[in-house]
Amino acid sequence: MAKKKLPAAKPNSPAPAKASSSPKRPRNAAATREAILQSALVAFSRAGYDGVGLREIAGEAGVTAILVNRYFGSKEEMFAEAVKVTFADTSLFSGDAASLADRVAQAMIGRTDQSRPDPFRLMLHSASNPRAAAILREALARQFEGPLAGMLGGRDTNERAALFLALVTGFDLLRNVIGSAPLARADEALLAKRIAAMLKPLVDDKHGKKAEKPQQLTLFG
Repeated sequence: MAKKKLPAAKPNSPAPAKASSSPKRPRNAAATREAILQSALVAFSRAGYDGVGLREIAGEAGVTAILVNRYFGSKEEMFAEAVKVTFADTSLFSGDAASLADRVAQAMIGRTDQSRPDPFRLMLHSASNPRAAAILREALARQFEGPLAGMLGGRDTNERAALFLALVTGFDLLRNVIGSAPLARADEALLAKRIAAMLKPLVDDKHGKKAEKPQQLTLFG
């Protein structure tokens, strides 16, 4: 019995398509924008405004630099959005003023993960750039100095709020950015108590209260 011949393959038949080796990011505008923003938050917190470029941010987000510009317009606008998100949490200033110094001291001691976006680290790494400093200054006044001053009684609340934040920022710089050995090795419970003791006079304003007392009049004075 003669075998049937198989039909010859057509010379112009297209080759089967190969599966893509790397999955592409789904076309979701909101998800893509969020991925870029999260990449920017980490990058700016780690290296500051001048220490990171759009290509690096885009690469970490899995997109192109052109797409970054499409969503945010410019590096400056992206930085402003990153600052807005990083400074959004003002929960430390929403509780009782009497426990404010203790709450902030405990939060400062727990701030050791340098990869996590942090408002104070973002300031410390980016303040040398004039435009970045202006963006940070506006956000700082709106998100931190204003709410903090509103919690404080007595006089000069804006000045005391700024001093409060200066102490917090200075500690963060020495311990978590520069890496001061005595602060890094210190007993955390004792360190928190000492930080709180430094902050409490700015909250209580005992000096201001004394100054506001009316003078006592005497027959001879």
